[in-house]
Amino acid sequence: MAARERVTRFRDWLHDHGLPATPQRIAIAEVVLGAAETISADEVAHTLAARGTPAGTATVYRTLDVLVASGLVIARDFAEGFRRFELADAHASRAQLLCTVCGHGEDVVDDGLTPLAERLARAHEYEIEHYRLQLLGTCAACRALDSRLSTLGNS
Repeated sequence: MAARERVTRFRDWLHDHGLPATPQRIAIAEVVLGAAETISADEVAHTLAARGTPAGTATVYRTLDVLVASGLVIARDFAEGFRRFELADAHASRAQLLCTVCGHGEDVVDDGLTPLAERLARAHEYEIEHYRLQLLGTCAACRALDSRLSTLGNS
């Protein structure tokens, strides 16, 4: 789905829910719904300012929450101290690896995820709207650091 179509769907959603489609709200939606990858609230604000359409921080955050409520956007937490946002339909065949030590997050794409998700949904009589798989563990760098620290402790 193209960014323009997503913005139209967002306008329709706002209308259906009795919410105003303000110029700032639509400008924020255009940035987020046109993003090729995850985007933070600060990145949205900077992009808007660069385009000559500044928006207040509170407006950006409120609009991001509305975009999530609309189902067009998903909020992600990469343990950076803030959320990132991505298109719900961009999530189709992705998993996130998240290090529980340093917080490093990495998206991986695997074509085997969609058939697995569909099989699980069918088995439990669910209709999938979107999905995400998050794998928590320890990254190679943190394991290597832990190994070096353990070696020093045994000296």
